Amino acid sequence: MSRTALVTGGAQGIGQGISTTLAAQGFRVAVVDRNLEPAQATAAAITEAGGTAIAVHADVTDTGSVQDAVKAVTAELGPVEIAVNNAGWDDFMNFVDTTEEFWDKVLDINFKGMLRVCHTVVPGMLERGFGRIVNIGSDAGRVGSSLEAVYSGAKGGTIAFTKTLAREIASAGLTANTVCPGPTDTPMLRAYADSSPDGAKVLAGMTRGVPMKRLAQPADVAVAVAFFASDAAGYITGQTLSVSGGLTMA
Repeated sequence: MSRTALVTGGAQGIGQGISTTLAAQGFRVAVVDRNLEPAQATAAAITEAGGTAIAVHADVTDTGSVQDAVKAVTAELGPVEIAVNNAGWDDFMNFVDTTEEFWDKVLDINFKGMLRVCHTVVPGMLERGFGRIVNIGSDAGRVGSSLEAVYSGAKGGTIAFTKTLAREIASAGLTANTVCPGPTDTPMLRAYADSSPDGAKVLAGMTRGVPMKRLAQPADVAVAVAFFASDAAGYITGQTLSVSGGLTMA
């Protein structure tokens, strides 16, 4: 599978799993992240395993940074054919305790960051007549999640945007789909559990709520992304796939 895939937030957690899985399946992978050092480490590990990967710095809250990253990827690996919008951020708190500054940060990273990437890469995909957009949503955007009201709203917006984009680009042969992880064992989640007095309790509650009684691993999410990125999924678009151990069944 010799195509170029760009993965935002590709250095750690779910993004690292996606980058590694796509590379193992033959994609040329651009590990795009605001933290260049871990992105370089992930790209190096992929290369050492026989894959093709580069690390590229980008801040998805900055349109110019996103555009520069896409130019860098195109120059080194070729035009972006698969874009995986995985970059995300959240903090756990009740909605009444949040601030407008917090809302802006959550929406800018999780929703507008995706818009910036899509707005940058889709025109070229339309010109070439091929493209795969895979947006990382969340089951929080499908059924809600306590302590994640604004994040849930952003991810609900991701799902709706992806369906609409899919309708607009389908006639050109492009697809757009959403993968919605449930609770996933990532560095961000572990950092919360370690730093919050109630972290262990929240983590245990998340695990109990999953019918399969375990948190997802990044690799669980990555295989779903790889499917949507593949030629086998060429007639599938506008879909939302939960990877959550049965937490969401719809």
